[in-house]
Amino acid sequence: MLGYTKEELQKIRGVDTASEICQQPQLWLKIWQLIVDQKKELESFLEEAVQNSQNIILTGAGTSAYIGLSLEGIFRNKTGVITKSISTTHLVSHPKDYFSSETPVLLISFARSGNSPESNATVELADKHCLKCYHLIITCNADGELANHTTKGKKHLILLPNESNDKSLAMTSSYTGMLLAGLLTARIKEILSLEAKVKTLAHYGDIILNKFHYKIKEAASYNFNRAVFLGSGPLYGTAKESHLKLQELTDGKIICKHDSFLGFRHGPKAVIDNSTLVVYLLSNSDYVTKYEKDLIKSMDKGKKSMLQIGIMEKPLVDIELDMAIVLNSKALLDEEMLTICSIILAQVLGFYKAVELGLSPDNPSESGAISRVVEGVTIYNN
Repeated sequence: MLGYTKEELQKIRGVDTASEICQQPQLWLKIWQLIVDQKKELESFLEEAVQNSQNIILTGAGTSAYIGLSLEGIFRNKTGVITKSISTTHLVSHPKDYFSSETPVLLISFARSGNSPESNATVELADKHCLKCYHLIITCNADGELANHTTKGKKHLILLPNESNDKSLAMTSSYTGMLLAGLLTARIKEILSLEAKVKTLAHYGDIILNKFHYKIKEAASYNFNRAVFLGSGPLYGTAKESHLKLQELTDGKIICKHDSFLGFRHGPKAVIDNSTLVVYLLSNSDYVTKYEKDLIKSMDKGKKSMLQIGIMEKPLVDIELDMAIVLNSKALLDEEMLTICSIILAQVLGFYKAVELGLSPDNPSESGAISRVVEGVTIYNN
């Protein structure tokens, strides 16, 4: 896995993280089948929930919150209902800014363990403050509090395969598994026709892991101390998760930022210097690519970065990058599906950089500042 033997992974304390990263393509195929198997019940729940809701809120904490950023558009487009990604950490501290006694809501909660205080508090606050609340819970842990939470409003549970409940500190397969489950839920009416695309997605994952892991390892060997991830539309969520993944796997030794391609020009570009790695998470939309290419060309002006990497489904014409991860010669997937495979770049980069820095990929936080399940949060009555 990732060029290591099992014995080598044990020595560097990276068995779980490597396994969880590498299992993703096969996990995606299993999740497609899992959603197909509950199509009738899920479709019935969503039909009622969507008809009776004025808003859809996609929520979670940390990595689980970023899933919603990649799914806002597809849920809005497929349901016709206003959809917003709002983290549980916002909903808990300011519930009345988002929940209303006059507005019925479909709350879609994402959680790996389902045991974070904010996730469970959000469900209770939604039931308390909303006129009516439907709950769709997507989680990786059958024994978690969220999976077993009794809600006032109607509830549907999507429980992912047990192996998606990552043991390591950093969320990898749990993130892409819940992201795919959410995407397939938004497209539940057409899910049977998506089998070929999910297989292509899994194939792309295998390509990154088996063909390009050595290039990503080479990138990790560069002496950068900051990194910037850029993505637009659904890939903005991928950029935000990439930022977190590299930063937490390196225990904060690599400081990261994220932005959209257009947004990066409005001040954040000042972060670039000759110790900065820049990663482009590229769309397969010809329209979006025009903006992406303009930004990449502008990077030649002013301070130069140390290394520029791009991950894309089809080749980028007239643009030279230091490193390009090209998955195909043409676009086969819908843009939002690229969010699922594109994150593997940051996952693998973070793994290799952790090893280079002498950290344990399975538990890189030397001080214990971050943990698998957040601790020490007190929930107050509202």
